[in-house]
Parts: sequence; structure tokens; C-alpha cells
Amino acid sequence: MKKFLFLAGAMLMFALPAANAQKVNTSTELNKLQKVDLSLENPKKNIKAATWLAHGKAYTDAYILPTKEIGRGVPVQVLQMNVGEPRNMVEGELQGAPMIVLDYEYVDIYVNPANYLIEGWNQKKDIKENLPQTAIASLKKAYEMDPKMESKVAAVALNLANALMQQGDALNSVGRILDAAACFELAYRAESIVPSTTANGDNLFNAGMLLTMHASTATGDSALEAFAKGEQLFNEAISTGYADANGHIYYYLFHCYYGQKEKNREEYLPKAKEALLTGIKLFPKNNTILDGLMQFYTAEEGVGDPAELTTMIENSLKDDPTNYDLWFGRGRVYNAIKNFDECIKSFEKCAELRPDAFDANFYMGYFIIEKANDAINTLNNNSGISYEEYETENAKINHIYAEAIPWLEKAHAINPSDVATIEFLNSLCFRLRDMDGMMDKYNKYHELFLQTR
Repeated sequence: MKKFLFLAGAMLMFALPAANAQKVNTSTELNKLQKVDLSLENPKKNIKAATWLAHGKAYTDAYILPTKEIGRGVPVQVLQMNVGEPRNMVEGELQGAPMIVLDYEYVDIYVNPANYLIEGWNQKKDIKENLPQTAIASLKKAYEMDPKMESKVAAVALNLANALMQQGDALNSVGRILDAAACFELAYRAESIVPSTTANGDNLFNAGMLLTMHASTATGDSALEAFAKGEQLFNEAISTGYADANGHIYYYLFHCYYGQKEKNREEYLPKAKEALLTGIKLFPKNNTILDGLMQFYTAEEGVGDPAELTTMIENSLKDDPTNYDLWFGRGRVYNAIKNFDECIKSFEKCAELRPDAFDANFYMGYFIIEKANDAINTLNNNSGISYEEYETENAKINHIYAEAIPWLEKAHAINPSDVATIEFLNSLCFRLRDMDGMMDKYNKYHELFLQTR
């Protein structure tokens, strides 16, 4: 009954005056394409840049047409007025959320039943194969024949690129990862046709990332091909000077190399290592790259020593001794190899460079706690000491814990809403409640802790 009522309500919402089919006349569109194809066979026409431009535009228009009126957030009433009623309507899901799925000839459209807005779509077929590839080739030819047509070529190329990016996003949301990757790469190719348009490196990054994601769950030749293609796209992006804001491109590039190691370990393991080392040097705060390096050194015998990282960062700091990010990265590296004193020195320097930075103060406190936790674990594993000796050492460790409190309190003053800081202060002050003034602190932070829950 629930399903019936759900669809019945949807039918009332969709019952609007409209055409009875999606407004894509396949035969008409194919005739248009045939006409421009024939123009290229005409020796008097195919020597003109305008002919190639018209050919590229026709193929661009044919590619865009099936999804031309579709966009996220578009009300379904507007959709129906523009493209007509669907052939069918069923319940479905998009990324785990319940949806109404509208079945059109070329595309399934996902509509949110709560507000009747479009959330996504899945294009099922094209008017003709390889439409964007053909369009890009023709537009490139037009520009090569007559560079003075650059602005006209650019307008069509950017229109195509925008459609490809939108399509890539939509296909990714329905799980068609490889098709989405192809769209993002083609968007970059379209943007690269003329020099006046700046090709967006994010498109190569997105394509490479999706290929890496596919390869990580695939097997055999399918995985190797995707890793190799991802490697190519990431290196192309990097060669243009591109890097995403956090430097994740180097982490994905590492996976592309590492995923191909069985083809040639002597070639791909050094490349995988170099990708991570380059990434951590350029983005020393990137914990994902650092964790990848530590795992890589552990998993692959003979690839290197984690101490290489400290040498690399120390050398970088000689050239740039007030670089906050390098000091931050230094602290993370020393923590990873359990040199807590050098780790803490690093974050103390971070706090000196940026005394009012939340991260500097929070992580100073956090890694002091890590040092004390490590000491407690060592103490608890020592079964050969007396009770009195244990209590003496435990008291020393409590004083290490206490050193974290001023830093965390300053972090809390900078960002009072951070829950992690409050939780640390609550547990620390409870542990140290027998020290002077700690019970009052515990009462304060425990009240805040309860409020966060």
C-alpha cells in the first residue's frame, strides 16, 4: 500500500499538460549530422574552416540535446513543460536516497519525492556514437585552418566542455565511474582546443581519481589499464603546474604506480615512492600522503627508511625556517616514528609562528597526550616493577599529561565549539583531579562535555 500511495501522489504531481514524448527526434538529428558529414566529403567545402566549425557545432548540439533541459534543482514541472511526460515512472534510489525515476527514451531522471526537484540522471544512449570526440576533432581542425576563428571555436568548445562536466558529475552519481572519467577527460580536451581558453586541471584530476577508484576494485587487465590511464592523466596535469588544494593528486598517482608494480617492480616501486615523497615535500600537512608513506615503507621491504622523511623536511627547513606547514609536517613525521620529543618541538615552533592558530595549539596538546599515552603503555607492560615504583612513574607521567592542558585550553578559547578539545580537557582533568585546581577544571569542562552530547 505504501508503494501505491507514493506513486499515486507522484502521478498527481506529474499530471501536467505537456507533449507525450521527450523532445528528441532521432531521425531529424541524424539527418542533420549526415548533412554536415557530407559537407566534409565535398572538396570545395572541406577546405574551409567554417565547414569544420559547423560540423563540430552540429555534433556538439547532438551530444547536448538529450540532457539539454536537465539540471540539478530544476522543478519537475519545468522539466515536463520543456521535454514532455515520461514513458514510465517507478520508485528507485540515487546514492541510497529514495527517488521517483522518470523513464524517457534517452535518459532516466531522478526526482526527489519530498520537493519534486531533479537530483540526477542517467543517460542511457546517445543520438550517435562518439559525438563529443568527433566534435572536438572538428573544432580543432577549424582552429588549425583559421586561427582567426578562435573566438567562435572557443564558444562551441566551452559549451561542449560544460556539458561534459555536468554529464561526468551525473554519471558518477549513478555509479558509472569509467563513463564519468571519460567525460571529465573529454571536457579537458575541449577546453584545450584554443589557447585563449584555460583548460581546467580539475577535469584531469577528476578523471584520474575516478579511474583510480575503479582500478582499486577491479582485477586483471581492467585494473591495470585504469591504473595506467590514471597515471597518464595525473602526470599530464602535474606537467602543466596543476595541483589540487591539498595535494591529493600525488597520493592517487602513488596508487596508480603501486597498482602496476607486478608488471615491473623495479620500475614502479621507485615511481610510487617518488610520488609520495614529492607530495609530502610540497604538501607537508597532508596526513593522507604521510600515512601512505609510512604504510609503503612497512609493506615493501627495501624501499627505504622512514628517517628519509625527517632528512628531507630538515633540509627544506634550512631553506625556509619559518614555514609553518613544514614544521607541522615535521611534527607529524616524528610522531609517526614515535620520536615524541621532536614532534612536540615541532608543534611548539608552530605555536610560536602562529600563536593564535587553533591547529598549532590543539596539536601541541594532542601530541603531548600521545607522548604520555606511549609512556603509560610502556609502564603497564613492565611487569617487573614494584607497586611503589609503578606509582612513582605514574605520577611523572601525570605531569606530562598536565603539560597538555594549557595548550588545549588556549585551543578551546580560540574555538570554543570544537568538540574534540572539550572531550580531551574533560578526560584529562578527570584523570588529574587530585592535582591542585584540577577538580574545578574538570567540573567546568565536564559540564561543557555534557552539553556537546
